[in-house]
Amino acid sequence: MALDNFLFGQCILYFLCFLFCFITVVPLSENGDDFHGKCLLFTRGMWQNENMTVGKQRFFVEEWGPESSCRFVTFVSIVSLVLSAVQAWRIFFLLCKGHDDSFFNAFINLLASSFLLFVVFVASTITSVGFNLWCDAVTVGGTMPSSCEEMQGTDLELGLDNSSFYDQLAIAQFGLWASWLTWLGLTVLAFLKVYQNYRQQDLLASLVHEKELLLSHTSRRGSDEDTRSGMI
Repeated sequence: MALDNFLFGQCILYFLCFLFCFITVVPLSENGDDFHGKCLLFTRGMWQNENMTVGKQRFFVEEWGPESSCRFVTFVSIVSLVLSAVQAWRIFFLLCKGHDDSFFNAFINLLASSFLLFVVFVASTITSVGFNLWCDAVTVGGTMPSSCEEMQGTDLELGLDNSSFYDQLAIAQFGLWASWLTWLGLTVLAFLKVYQNYRQQDLLASLVHEKELLLSHTSRRGSDEDTRSGMI
């Protein structure tokens, strides 16, 4: 019963991780299409007067964010999506068959979960910091009358579709941090599984050792009785 509950908890967390990664990949892809492949994260810009005669201001991009940042975040999200889907199906299969992971599989699962926990944390941090820098640029550090969310309704005249950038990156940011929390839970469960298997192996080795001692003691006692019978 304890085994079933443990596998069931893992299966639920893997499914949640798949769901959170899915709602991360979709808005990231949409944002990349809307901005024609340009990375919004860490983009720097400023508001300037369009000309000297008219006081109209226009937002000018000084430097677009590095494409490697967006590519890394998207790649990590896709890897997490695929791995969580595979693991959810595998754990569900073990749960239906009533089987359990071997010690080697549990250890590999711990390593994979720890690695994903780290890279998803890095991707989440990049997204949060990069998105905040873009919002600071487009709102001039919050001094604009409109918030970053409201600025997506303003045409920045960049030749791009910026009508949904805040919603897209806010959803992606939520999905990344939520998936990181699920990987944290999965890493804890994977560690407990390895520890449990290690304790079981120690117990099994101890039982085998006690059995060998008992057999040795029994055989020695039998030989002593045979020696006494021969002497009589």
